[in-house]
Amino acid sequence: MPNIKSAKKRVKVTEKKTLINLSHKTALKTAIKKFEAAVAAGDKDNAKILFNEASKKLDQSVSRGILHKNNAARKKSQLALKLAKLA
Repeated sequence: MPNIKSAKKRVKVTEKKTLINLSHKTALKTAIKKFEAAVAAGDKDNAKILFNEASKKLDQSVSRGILHKNNAARKKSQLALKLAKLA
């Protein structure tokens, strides 16, 4: 446990930001799972909508600093490939 006041504050801030980042990551994973479920079910129209939502969440994660831009680009590419195979 830190003794200095500023260090104590940084611990609190870090814990708070960790929770926020965790909730964003969870929402991102949920969006990707919904898309993959639609692809598995063979629902083209719903899969397109869910692909747009998932790619939007990936872009938001990059802008928030949760994911690296190349990681998000790779995931979007994988999802787009699955969508293309469906169509």
